[in-house]
Amino acid sequence: MTVESMIRLIAGVFVAASVLLGVFVHPYFFWFSLFVGLNLAQSAFSGWCPMMTFLRRAGVRDGAPSPSRG
Repeated sequence: MTVESMIRLIAGVFVAASVLLGVFVHPYFFWFSLFVGLNLAQSAFSGWCPMMTFLRRAGVRDGAPSPSRG
């Protein structure tokens, strides 16, 4: 997986988990969904995301591999 696809996966899991926790545990968990959404919006404008920095340092590759021509 690339950094971009990992960001989408992690954001989706975070939002789904915080909504479920907000419904079944405590409504304050909805604030985490708001945080994730605002972070995704700011990263669209700035091109920087804290999770992206973490994933790159963890060794996740940046782009899709180029197709080999044979």
